[in-house]
Amino acid sequence: MVTSLESPVQYSLPLDDELIQINECIGEKISLHYTGEIHCIGCGRKTAKSYNQGYCYPCFQKLACCDMCIMKPETCHYDKGTCREPDWALQNCMQGHIVYLANSSGVKVGITRETQIPARWIDQGASQALPVFRVSSRLLSGKLEMVIKQQVSDRTDWRKMLRGKPEIVDLVAVRDEITQVAYSEIDYIINSHEKSDVSLLTAEIPVEINFPVKNYPEKVKSLNFDKTTEIEGLLMGIKGQYLILDTGVLNIRKFAGYRIRFSCENKY
Repeated sequence: MVTSLESPVQYSLPLDDELIQINECIGEKISLHYTGEIHCIGCGRKTAKSYNQGYCYPCFQKLACCDMCIMKPETCHYDKGTCREPDWALQNCMQGHIVYLANSSGVKVGITRETQIPARWIDQGASQALPVFRVSSRLLSGKLEMVIKQQVSDRTDWRKMLRGKPEIVDLVAVRDEITQVAYSEIDYIINSHEKSDVSLLTAEIPVEINFPVKNYPEKVKSLNFDKTTEIEGLLMGIKGQYLILDTGVLNIRKFAGYRIRFSCENKY
């Protein structure tokens, strides 16, 4: 879903050339029908199965965005000359990245391209987020993330995130504690690179994110187009990349490339 940081976050659901303003459907009955077709989000070809959230198998095998180093940035191998798509890496990996703290199901560390803020925080369902470092490459952000995740998790408990708002945390205090405890390791990374490659962002303040949710579910039931072609229910809210229905929750990003027919009672 396409997002905009407002209060609350505004969501648009892209269907072919149309953008559905889905916030308007909260409180209404919606229906999503899977037509049985999947088209690769990389090359557009029809595929029987989706890999890595939307790709056909050939694209999954050859595209750099599907490489394991995307999940483990500290293993970036661009400098070894073995990147699948060096030009793609120049535009996506060898660019400014942010190492941040977020509060979604609890405090976590994460990384993203600087141009992906605040979209990345919204996608993770973070109610608070704080940039901690600005660095010159994905590899460098991964090295710092490895250090920080010795103190806090690098994962979101998606079920907990969807059950309600997390307790407010003083992210500035958490940042200061982490950088003090891990000072020697962080200092080693900084001194191993050019001064311009790493900046500690001490002047940043936490960003508060308010999601459009009327009611959170007591129990989180996952809905899946691979198990049913029809998903419908009362839309109770949207958080992260999840639609929260009274019948369960649907991870929209998981089904990128699936051909869906959408309807919203009294709206679309």
